[in-house]
Amino acid sequence: MKNVASFSQATIMVVGTLLALPALAENDHAGTAAQANNPLANMTAFSLQNYYIGDINDSDETANQFWLRFATPFSLGDSRWLLRTSLPINSYPTAPGGHSETGLGDLNTFASYLFDTGSSKISFGIGPQVTAPTASEDTLGSEQWSAGLVNVLFNAESAKFQYGYLAGWQHSFAGDDDRENVNSATLQPFAYYQLGNGNYLRGAPIWSYNFENDNYSVPLGLGIGHIVRQGKTLYNFTFEPQFSVVEEGPAPDWQVVVGLSMQFLQ
Repeated sequence: MKNVASFSQATIMVVGTLLALPALAENDHAGTAAQANNPLANMTAFSLQNYYIGDINDSDETANQFWLRFATPFSLGDSRWLLRTSLPINSYPTAPGGHSETGLGDLNTFASYLFDTGSSKISFGIGPQVTAPTASEDTLGSEQWSAGLVNVLFNAESAKFQYGYLAGWQHSFAGDDDRENVNSATLQPFAYYQLGNGNYLRGAPIWSYNFENDNYSVPLGLGIGHIVRQGKTLYNFTFEPQFSVVEEGPAPDWQVVVGLSMQFLQ
């Protein structure tokens, strides 16, 4: 009960802080707020995102994953692409009793070809992804080279409600023979409801399925975000508690996602 009370107090404090941040200028509301969460936005972006895992299924252990993520658009001839690279700093339990290992995880990069949808408010992309075994400790990564595909949709036709998904699949093709092969899929549905003045409600959980051992995780989340524009930089602060609906294998029973994304407007 003490942990629940502390979590509730922290949630109230974070939400209050976000709402107290400077409001997005009135003339920025419609276009800027609607595109602020577009993973295929035609601008360079850098984000920091932290997943605090308060309880791992069947273990009562905690963990943490901090993501550094960089995205930038580029062109190949007449085609438009988006390159996104993500590097986690993992802190995972390695033995019962609270001992954990902390260090770099595996580096993931994908390049998404951006289709011409006929509308500047609908983004759709698909392309290859590669994960490199860059973990600083064996327990913090897969020790496998993996490759696969990523597909992204973002619909911002409504200035009030935006939605989409990011789907991915990858399979290992080289690496440590003593480690389990990678054959996994993820689906991240996301939805954003604009409240005005730069505030919005959000839900962006990541669902996963491991084809090697049939482990899976399906969380749901409801959080809040706040957008602030300073000059040509768009700051997007987010806070989202997530709770598992169904799961099999080691997966978070609950986690809290806190993030800051910076988009550099042209």
